[in-house]
Amino acid sequence: MLYAMNDLPARTPGREPERRRRRQARLVAGLALAGLGVAFAVLNLDEVEVNWIVGTWDTPLIIVIAISVLVGAVLGFLAARRRKEG
Repeated sequence: MLYAMNDLPARTPGREPERRRRRQARLVAGLALAGLGVAFAVLNLDEVEVNWIVGTWDTPLIIVIAISVLVGAVLGFLAARRRKEG
């Protein structure tokens, strides 16, 4: 459907501030989580013995936590993507 410039549907004025607040809330929540993650990382620098698939090594706990978070994020992303497609 083609519209002339003057015939475009108008934006709902009440929705824009709501979107902006939601975006700001997400940004603040993301920054707070990032700050907690950094604090958690700094407090967990001890070496731990980890049984990896190919052997056992002493590894900083933060590395183990970071790998766990990354694997969880990838699996969550794939699950959400699959739910959208299906």
